[in-house]
Amino acid sequence: MDPKDKKLSALTIGAIGVVFGDIGTSPLYALKDSFSPTHGIPLNTMTVYGILSVMFWAMTALVTVKYLVFMMRADNKGEGGILALTALAQRCFRKGTRRHWWVVALGMFGAAMFYGDAIITPAISVLSAVEGLGLVEPALNQFVVPISVGILIALFAVQRHGTAAVGLFFGPVMVLWFLVLAILGVAQIVNNPAVLQAFNPWYSWQFFLEHKIAAWITLGAVVLCVTGGEALYADMGHIGRKPIRVGWFSLVWPALLLNYFGQGSLLLSNPDAIKNPFYLMVPSWALLPMVGLAACATVIASQAVISGAFSLTKQAIQLGYLPRFNIMHTNEMESGQIYIPFINWGLLFGIITLVVIFKNSSNLAAAYGIAVMLTMTIDTLLLLVVMVYIWKWSRIFAAILIGGILANDLMFLSATATKIGDGGWFPLIIGVAMFTIMSTWRRGREIVRRKVNDGAMPLKGFVESISLSDTPRVEGTGVFMTTNPDGVPNALLHNLKHNKVLHGRVVILSIVIEDIPRVPKEDYIWIDNHGHGFYTITAHYGFKESPNVPVMLEDCRLQSMKFDMMDTSFFVNRESLIATPKGGMVLWREHIFVWMSHLAAKASDYFRIPTNRVVELGTQVEI
Repeated sequence: MDPKDKKLSALTIGAIGVVFGDIGTSPLYALKDSFSPTHGIPLNTMTVYGILSVMFWAMTALVTVKYLVFMMRADNKGEGGILALTALAQRCFRKGTRRHWWVVALGMFGAAMFYGDAIITPAISVLSAVEGLGLVEPALNQFVVPISVGILIALFAVQRHGTAAVGLFFGPVMVLWFLVLAILGVAQIVNNPAVLQAFNPWYSWQFFLEHKIAAWITLGAVVLCVTGGEALYADMGHIGRKPIRVGWFSLVWPALLLNYFGQGSLLLSNPDAIKNPFYLMVPSWALLPMVGLAACATVIASQAVISGAFSLTKQAIQLGYLPRFNIMHTNEMESGQIYIPFINWGLLFGIITLVVIFKNSSNLAAAYGIAVMLTMTIDTLLLLVVMVYIWKWSRIFAAILIGGILANDLMFLSATATKIGDGGWFPLIIGVAMFTIMSTWRRGREIVRRKVNDGAMPLKGFVESISLSDTPRVEGTGVFMTTNPDGVPNALLHNLKHNKVLHGRVVILSIVIEDIPRVPKEDYIWIDNHGHGFYTITAHYGFKESPNVPVMLEDCRLQSMKFDMMDTSFFVNRESLIATPKGGMVLWREHIFVWMSHLAAKASDYFRIPTNRVVELGTQVEI
């Protein structure tokens, strides 16, 4: 086999293990919930054909066409996902304009809704898998919730150890899962091959003509077959377009369709199987192993969502949407493998709350979908910006194309909105809360930065005044971190005021996060010499990178500037925030901002500065 083909095969198996877990476990509950009694859809040949037809065309339009054809073209230096797309789209408008604000707001809200999805996906996936035990032995039904909670606690408990070793098994297990899905589907389809007529879009049309409002409401359940579609785009950066596309067309999509159509065939021959058509396709002798395989698949799907939440949080921190949470790197050789304790335990609390409240996957299905469709709809709106302003496509053509995609999104979104009262309120509350937190943090940091920077003394004048003074200079290097490289950091002024000395070499260090995933190694450090022992270093990082100040200072050697860490002291300004009635935000938001600032990790920890080389100087700021 050609080496390129071997590499593609390995990447494709990896993609199947990482990317398709969410959408791949949807057969456990999607068709079953589509015939929920609350929808008012009778179970007969035409409705089975109709729902299967809608599922096929939904996956075609929303996953294959929208994400694999168009969204994957809207990459930010190879990266995908809602925040990468937002960073790309916001370049189209000048900062401070209303259009720029709308792009950022849409991106933040889409990212916020992801957290709602990240709570629901593990809950419904694990519950639906464990429910198979009730078919093995009805008496085990009472243990479904405790077993599900136990699996989830174990899954989140191992996150701090990293997932590199376990991840090696993800691909083969998910390949086995999809092969089994296909085999189970084919075994049923051969008994009733007429079910394949459901590929005809006429059955979708007839379904809506006959059942009208009930059919539209049923879309809120049908959408479960496309949940996870956004993950294909979000994981593009570390998997690549081609392996994802090859995995989808060669195995995942055919296996899903065969399984859904197999479930439909089973329902036509045995309508009572609607209580759990997925597990009732399985021969009785294979039921218990199938529950085990399903549990593994749902754990893998949950792991992908958890890792996605960690990655999204890191990007949000870098882009200034969230405070600097403590980020642990579980693998020093791989920057993408991270663990964020605050997010980990917050997700677990939300997931266990969901499992205890809703108790089974059918109840939980009512809460699923709306967060996914909101994110998908926002993706479409941001894609329009990219098409018009970056790709320079014709506005008429872009409007027509996006209009068709948006019509699909809004149709499914409106259907999921009917489930708000039945559980859809939960992800909405999570999403609105996260949006409030993200927008408050971004606005609060802008206020603090303006108040600190507006009163800053110009660096050029300060250096000139120091050169004319007799201020004592001591040996060594003093590094003062600031967000304003043109002004004198407060920490420098405080040090001069209280200690009445300056280091022989004074470095003003700024960390700048760009709206691209990664900054080329040769371009990321800018050094300016102001004379008299004063330097400005500006280190540029992408939103996917982790700033590491000691490593960055070591890289300064390439520009003939050397640092001895044992002879270097770091001075960090730590603001003490005070909420005031006449501040830049309403008082309750100011209190949220102050609370969030207490959650933020120290700058020295976040930038990996040795603690024994750090001096913190406090500043009181009224917001």
